[in-house]
Amino acid sequence: MVSEDSPAPGRIVLLTTSHRVAPGLLSWPAWQALRTADRVLCADGAHPQLPYLRDAGLTVEETSPTAEGLVADCAGGRTAVVVATGEGEPALTDGLARMAGSGRVAMPELELLPASYDLPGARLLDLVQVMDRIRAECPWSSRQTHRGLAKYAVEESYELVEAIEDGDRDELREELGDVLLQVVFHARIAEEDEESPFSVDDVAGTIVAKLIHRHPHVFGDATATTPEEVKEHWLRTKAAEKRRESVTDGVPLHQPGLALAAKLAARARTAGLDVPLPTADGTGAAGAGAGTGTDGTGAEGIGYELLALAARAESEGVDPEAALRAAARAYRDAIRAAEGVAG
Repeated sequence: MVSEDSPAPGRIVLLTTSHRVAPGLLSWPAWQALRTADRVLCADGAHPQLPYLRDAGLTVEETSPTAEGLVADCAGGRTAVVVATGEGEPALTDGLARMAGSGRVAMPELELLPASYDLPGARLLDLVQVMDRIRAECPWSSRQTHRGLAKYAVEESYELVEAIEDGDRDELREELGDVLLQVVFHARIAEEDEESPFSVDDVAGTIVAKLIHRHPHVFGDATATTPEEVKEHWLRTKAAEKRRESVTDGVPLHQPGLALAAKLAARARTAGLDVPLPTADGTGAAGAGAGTGTDGTGAEGIGYELLALAARAESEGVDPEAALRAAARAYRDAIRAAEGVAG
């Protein structure tokens, strides 16, 4: 049993910090605990906080204390602050737990004090660090180029769309991560370009500036109360930025055909252009010789029919790619049912 005449047990503070926050940016309670402590200890001599603590006039002992030694040192009301390493202090905390559980020792007050917290998005820093190491040390990743990775960006985007359409939350989270990896991977490769390098910070900075500029109703004096007004702001600022000669400028021609057709139809409609759709018999915007014959047969004839369907879908607010995928899935299910395959 602990004697009533035992000296005051003191206080042990385990100070934790986040490597995702700039060293030295500690909470006020953390600085108070550090400045009033009788001893400040840290087992990691390379801990990023140490130079800043010493610049603040603190004496930090580079040592790994034992539970018994620390409890004894805190007898008489003394306070010890242990600056935890990145792995924490499992040996110390396990030892303190054993001593406290024995009931034979007058234990000091034990406190876990977070000195810094992660801000939203802080784990992105981990991703950048991991990508740096993989790029430097992985035999496959170190040899990749923008062109070589392009197909993966397409594949991961489609897998993301599939997760969204399936409504699978776990898959959605994973596929968003895979798409994010593509962005960070390409940005890391871009850093090595000899003529025009840029980093993931430049990528983020560019999109931040674009978002602010295209949302004057959020970051400026403009007013928008409906989605339609927001879209009008977006299109107007985008047009001023790009200074394009045609409404079709900037439409990626290598995207899937239905999506491409719908995008072109949307651009024309938004611009107020009444452009007839080309047809296989040579009429419409395509002019003479556009089709394969007056009967509309052949690859081009089918292509013009698909173009008309895509334009119709866009005018009715339907994504033709999503609509075709839904129909194709229904067809797949019908095929499996005909085969007697469950599910």
